[in-house]
Amino acid sequence: MEKGINQYFLEKFGIEQADIRSYSPLVLAYIGDGIYDLAIRSLMVGKGNAHVNDLHKKTSRLVKAHAQSEMIGLLQTELTEEERAIYRRGRNAKSFTMAKNASVADYRRATGFEALMGYLYLENQMERMMELILTGLQKMQETDGTAEHKETDGIVKNKETDGTVKNERNDGSKEGQE
Repeated sequence: MEKGINQYFLEKFGIEQADIRSYSPLVLAYIGDGIYDLAIRSLMVGKGNAHVNDLHKKTSRLVKAHAQSEMIGLLQTELTEEERAIYRRGRNAKSFTMAKNASVADYRRATGFEALMGYLYLENQMERMMELILTGLQKMQETDGTAEHKETDGIVKNKETDGTVKNERNDGSKEGQE
């Protein structure tokens, strides 16, 4: 099995992985926020060179609490029972902070989404994490063709017959993941 990013970091810092089940849901959300942000930033930068301000605006629209809340709502039928339980733990966690421009409901659902992303990251389930992100982006694009989700244009999840997931862009190029 290939070493994940987290394993790589821990190894370089000389730290052993703690039992993930002992982490509070807010700790999972903390790391999940960072890895989800990195995934979306990678998506935006991968689309080609652009002004940093434009990249920031596009990324911010997808990582804000409202967008994460919408995405997890669209992903509910895709989640395993274990993933739903992690999401619920994150959503129900008592946080002492609140997003500046989000409703309480959106913020709580976003915290649950981030907890799930953090759990998948720490469990070295990057393939599953990316599958959920790509599916969520696709569903957001399908349910709302307005400019709000324009940054998801050109990213279409397409499962190949051999089980690999390919990101197909509007220009016809493909980027595969095993």
